[in-house]
Amino acid sequence: MAAPSLAIPLDVALQTLSYVGTSVFAVSGALAAARLGQTLVTFCFFALITGVGGGTVRDLLIGAPVFWIHDNVTAAACLGAALLVWVTPHRFWSLRALDWLDAIGLAAFAVIGAAKAMSFGINPFVAGLMGVITGCVGGIIRDLLAGEPSILLRPELYVTAAAFAAMLHVTLVSIGVPVGVAGVLASFAGFALRAFAMLKGLHLPGYRP
Repeated sequence: MAAPSLAIPLDVALQTLSYVGTSVFAVSGALAAARLGQTLVTFCFFALITGVGGGTVRDLLIGAPVFWIHDNVTAAACLGAALLVWVTPHRFWSLRALDWLDAIGLAAFAVIGAAKAMSFGINPFVAGLMGVITGCVGGIIRDLLAGEPSILLRPELYVTAAAFAAMLHVTLVSIGVPVGVAGVLASFAGFALRAFAMLKGLHLPGYRP
């Protein structure tokens, strides 16, 4: 019997998460360009590369068609996010807006990445790792382009939150929870962990030689 298509459960819940994750990551990329006083073209480039970077790396690793190449909505959402930031007064965005938008995108993309990897026959553990890559790489590229310290080097939990969301998703799906329901629950849990870490300074112990 052929494996069921992931397109059916993704139609509503996870597809929505994918667009939300792409849009908020794209906004975070445009905000990074805004901090540097860049042009609209640079805004658009930062938004696009941040919005699709993690998913592109994931698709190349699992041998899938790169998700945004054949989907006009994804690229349009990134460019729309750049334009939104460009025309919005700077005072509209709080100093931590990038961090909060990044937290939303991180959780959503971690789940989407894990779900897509599982749909291509990747075992659940590695699918969870694909979720981490999907959630983190876009932010890493953004920080590198902006010449800012990588978000990975901040003390609060970051990769851990992505791993928690991705692994929770694959665990829930493995025990029979519907994919869409598992995706929403795991995304919320991952965002909650990241938000709590930012608010309380929660972090893992560092290496002590």
